[in-house]
Amino acid sequence: MSYSARSRAIEPFHVMALLARANQLQAEGHDVIHLEIGEPDFTTAAPIVAAGQAALAAGHTRYTAARGLPQLREAIAGFYARRYRLTIDPERILITPGGSGALLLATSLLVDPGRHWLLADPGYPCNRHFLRLVEGGAQLVPVGPGERYQLTPELVARHWRAESVGALVASPANPTGTLLRRDELAALSAALRARGGHLLVDEIYHGLTYGVDAPSVLEVDDDAFVLNSFSKYFGMTGWRLGWLVAPEAAVPELEKLAQNLYISASTLAQHAALACFEEETLAILEERRGEFARRRDYLLPALRELGFGIAVEPEGAFYLYADIGAFGGDAFAFCRHFLEREFVAITPGVDFGRHLASRHVRFAYTQSLPRLEQAVERIARGLQSWQPDAL
Repeated sequence: MSYSARSRAIEPFHVMALLARANQLQAEGHDVIHLEIGEPDFTTAAPIVAAGQAALAAGHTRYTAARGLPQLREAIAGFYARRYRLTIDPERILITPGGSGALLLATSLLVDPGRHWLLADPGYPCNRHFLRLVEGGAQLVPVGPGERYQLTPELVARHWRAESVGALVASPANPTGTLLRRDELAALSAALRARGGHLLVDEIYHGLTYGVDAPSVLEVDDDAFVLNSFSKYFGMTGWRLGWLVAPEAAVPELEKLAQNLYISASTLAQHAALACFEEETLAILEERRGEFARRRDYLLPALRELGFGIAVEPEGAFYLYADIGAFGGDAFAFCRHFLEREFVAITPGVDFGRHLASRHVRFAYTQSLPRLEQAVERIARGLQSWQPDAL
């Protein structure tokens, strides 16, 4: 049977093979420590769950408008006013099925067949795959510690081509945890504007920053497109809910796309998300942010002491992107070794791009401090038995 070229071109998550093996080992009775999946270990906060239960009891089970519940869009606008001191018209906000739904809308609107977008390499893999889905292309720009793993105006100038039409950046970024500061966002916006390009910013990990607040690109560029999600800071991964902030002129086209692509986001999830912005909920989320900071502050020096190269301290998200060059060998084999020998699951760099991918791995500090301490003990032991050419 023949399938589409676009489907064949989209790569799987390579970590899923490791996850399947990890789950098999766990089913066999082994104690697997999961540091591979980017999902917080906390369950959804109780006030959000209660709001969802109340919505079900009240019979809120029908479709909403394609742009989402007006009261949720207003609540998000209020959140921008309190957190960023920005006045965002709720009419510019579209509620989507997860951050992925927001990315689907944005790429469908902005990407024509054969046109290219600049993306940092390493970066979140689905970004380039969504571009392929809409018949566009990802122009991967190698970045490293010198650029703090982010696109810069100089890189835009160097890599811009006739077919280039925009840049998609993430702040904080997956897998590196680095963020773009206000002046850097402004400079990047200016570089793209000078070339007639669009700027699309993934702000999904906003709220999960440590020692510094991440600015929104909307503070410096009101015409930028912003992706966000209730999954990470708000802890609603399985509820599949996100949002897109767009320029006012783009909203009618985006609403038309939403009507056709998914009708509307989950009604139950939208009603539950109204509780995200209550003081009681935000206090819980801030406690969790503090816990993630403690985890980072333990795991980062512990891995460096073992010999992992982490040149840039991550300021957000919940990941450490580590160079394994000191140990030799291929990242996928490295990850397989620690899973089979020490029952610690981590993600190979090949999932995040091509630039030096075979010598990098990602650790997600989405487990409790005692579990991270166990993981470090196992990794230290596993390094003693690691033989680069054995697998």
